[in-house]
Parts: sequence; C-alpha cells; structure tokens
Amino acid sequence: MIEENKEKVLILDFGSQYAQLIARRVRENNVFSEIVSHKITAAEIQKINPKGIILSGGPASVYVKNAPLCDENIIKLGIPILGICYGMQLGCQMLKATVQPTATREYGRTTCTVNNASKLFKSLSKDTTVWMSHGDQVVELLAEFESIAFTKNCPFAAVKHKTKPFYGVQFHPEVTHTPQGSQIIRNFLYEICGCMGDWKMHSYIEHSVADIRKQVKDGRVVCGLSGGVDSAVTAALIHKAIGNHLSCIFVDNGLLRNYEAEEVIQTFKDNFTVDLHAIDARDRFLNKLKGVVDPEKKRKIIGHEFIEIFKEEAKKISEVQFLAQGTLYPDVIESIPAHGGPTVTIKSHHNVGGLPAELGFELVEPLRFLFKDEVRKIGEELGLPEELVWRHPFPGPGLAIRIIGEVTKPRLDILRNADKIVIEEIRKAGLYRSIAQCFSVLLPMSTVGVMGDERSYENVIAIRAVETTDFMTADWCHIPHEILGIISNRIINEVKGINRVVYDISTKPPSTIEWE
Repeated sequence: MIEENKEKVLILDFGSQYAQLIARRVRENNVFSEIVSHKITAAEIQKINPKGIILSGGPASVYVKNAPLCDENIIKLGIPILGICYGMQLGCQMLKATVQPTATREYGRTTCTVNNASKLFKSLSKDTTVWMSHGDQVVELLAEFESIAFTKNCPFAAVKHKTKPFYGVQFHPEVTHTPQGSQIIRNFLYEICGCMGDWKMHSYIEHSVADIRKQVKDGRVVCGLSGGVDSAVTAALIHKAIGNHLSCIFVDNGLLRNYEAEEVIQTFKDNFTVDLHAIDARDRFLNKLKGVVDPEKKRKIIGHEFIEIFKEEAKKISEVQFLAQGTLYPDVIESIPAHGGPTVTIKSHHNVGGLPAELGFELVEPLRFLFKDEVRKIGEELGLPEELVWRHPFPGPGLAIRIIGEVTKPRLDILRNADKIVIEEIRKAGLYRSIAQCFSVLLPMSTVGVMGDERSYENVIAIRAVETTDFMTADWCHIPHEILGIISNRIINEVKGINRVVYDISTKPPSTIEWE
C-alpha cells in the first residue's frame, strides 16, 4: 500500500521530538509521508522516488564528532529538500555554509520577517510568528544561497539555494506555535515539490484491502478485538478484504472499564458478521500481575498473556496463519526508534516490538502507518457506528496502567466506579466529542480527610483529560470548574475508598497522556 502511493515525502529522522508532527502536517495537506532513518542512502531514496525530502530537527550540533549525518549525495538527486532547524543547518553545511553556536539562543515564539517572493512563503504575512528552539545557527552563507527570512537574532531564519532545490528554515513550522506553519509546509509540497495531493482515506482503503488480499491470499486471519476504534477498523478492513476468512478473538482480561466486556461483545455481534470468540481470562491476568508494580513489567506481562491466549484459541480455529493488530504509527514511534533513527524509546506498547519470538503467526497491521484521527476517518468511510468510531482511546494494558502500583480486584473496582462517573458527567455536559481522551487514575497513596466528622485515610483519584488530534502532542482540557466539582463530589460520595480528587494539568510533551 505504501509503495503504491503515487506521491510520498520522506522525513529523515535526526532525533527530533517533532519528527512525527512533521509527518502529520504533511498528511494534513493530502500528501503521504513516511519517517525514515537519517542513514538512508541516496540510492535507496532514488528507488523510492519521493516527491520531496524533509530533514528533521535534532538535539545534536552538526559540527560535533558523531553528529547524525546523511548521505551527501541526497543533495545531487534533484529532489526538493526542506531542512528544519538541525536539518537546515546540516543541509547548509553540506552545501559549504558555516554553522556555529550563537551568542544569543532563541527559544519560544518570535517574530520572523519573510520574503514573499519565495515560493516557500507564498500567501504568508510579511511579519509572522514562528517557534524557535536552537542554540546553533547558520552564520555565513556562500553566494549560491539567498536569505529569505530573518528574525531579530537570526539573520538567516530561512534560506534557499539558488541552483539546487534546497530550502531551510531555522524555526519549526510543524508545531502549532507557528500559526502559519501548515501553510509553509503546504507551499513546500505544492509550490516546490509539485504534489497533487492524492493521499485520501478512500484511496487508502482501496490500497489497504488490495494489500491484505495480496498478503493473506487464501489464508485465515485471527484478529484481537479490544472494542476500541483501532481494532474495530482493523477487523472491518480485513473483513472487507477476505470476508469469512477472518476470525476475531475478544479477551476479557479483567482490566476493562465498567460493563465494557458485555458492550464490546454486543457491539460486534450487532455490526459484524464474523466468527467471534469471547474469552474470559480475568483470573489468569490478575494472577500474573500479582505483586507487580513496575509499569513496563505490567505491559510486558499483559502483552505476553494476550499473545499466549491468542495462540491457544487460534489452535481451535483451523488453518490460522496470520494475526491482525490495530497497531498505529504513534505506537510504533513511541516503542522503537523510528526506522533506526536516534530517537529514544518512551514506553513499550503491548502490540509493538514486544511479541514473543515463537509467535508463529505472520502479522497483518493495516493501520501501522496511520494516526488516530486518520483511523477514525477510515471508520466513518467504512460505515462503523459513531459511538464506536469516536470512543475515547483505551490502552491495550487497560486499567493496569491507570492503577499506579499493584493491580488488585478491590483497586480495579474503585477505579472502574470512579471512571464511570467521570465519563457519565463528561457526556452529560456535552464534552465527550470535544475531549480527545478522558479517564481516571488511581494513585498509590492515601491522604487524610474528614468524612462524617471522623478522620479518614483513603485513596486519591486523578482525572486526566486532553485535547489533541494526532496524540503525539496534547494539551490538558479546560473543563469548567463546576463540572469538575460535580465529578469530584460524586466520586467522593459514591466511590467507597476515595476521599480526594485531583486534576492533571500536564501537557504532552513533557508528560505522556497515560500515567504509566
């Protein structure tokens, strides 16, 4: 499917925390993007034949020993290149410009004066706000370069080469703090790379179905269902491709929300005509998690048990050769360095890179290159019910990573009851669709309180609600105080064992959305 896209932009990853955002912004402009290692060769790029190349930012300095570099022959390919921050410095250095540390570093918003005669800044205001984050910059340009934007402290805030299709910006157009950043990226794609914009959800579905048929042929696929949009869209795509050659397995691991198992089973019976196997494995998972407090160990244990149960159940289904998973691009990026790039692992996901070597199935992952909002668009295209498509994301390890510390049945009951109240009140206030994800976390501590004129020493619930489209960055939601007050009052009064409720006002980054 990826190979069949007529248009593609490659993003060379130099360790930027924003590489994923660059990919997302390109896709928002209807051009497919893929993050690849900075070590990719010019010959490999030429074979892929992308419409454009973007060099990401990164934490290193281009002039130090062991700085991540790229094949200098990339410049000779004639493919338009946009360098961002570190990427600009590297591209300029390869073209013999000088990069040095600056006396005055730039971090945060600043005003940038742009040259509208440049295709890169077409339709932009002359003075525009941009987001800077650098301690190095280009300090000397050769005659072959032209400066096309500047700030108070950066005379070469954007440059272009006069004879080669290389453009560079010292600021970050991919972040929302650069209000006209999407237009800059759009200009690069359409005005400079000559893209037509063929990245559409409908064409993705067609390519994905064709790819699944090509991979699976007459084989049989088993798909793990969680009840969320990712696994539902995965199942729907595969069912569209191979029909009754698909079997679905839903595992009740005892880590689901209130009445979730029953709702999942009913939803799939009502909306899918597939072979569904529902497994009650609550005791099995809880026994495995007994005494475990480390979040990474929890994830690994849960992931391993899922796979073992899949294998056991799949043996009851004849001729299974493939395992389908709803792995998304952010899962891949957070779990392993992107295609060998110098990024760091943030946390492991139970369905990425943690599968046991003896799995025995070939993986089918039709959503592996998609972001969450793109998956929802596919769900709508496929006609899945709205309540399923727009259901808030729920992690594979379930409530196990929303209980900080050991997972026990009493603690699960406390968290389920609190979480049920949060979602009820969010829905009642008409906020559910505007919030990307909202949930409760049970903290590993007790606090003093007064209940019924008596001293209490009970648990604390934290509420987490975020706004985001791509789940790579997120801001905390400004839920009205009166709604938070109602939620807090209900939890303390209705959930036995809770005497304090707090609200998480952290952004991602530096925090992640989940607490573990």
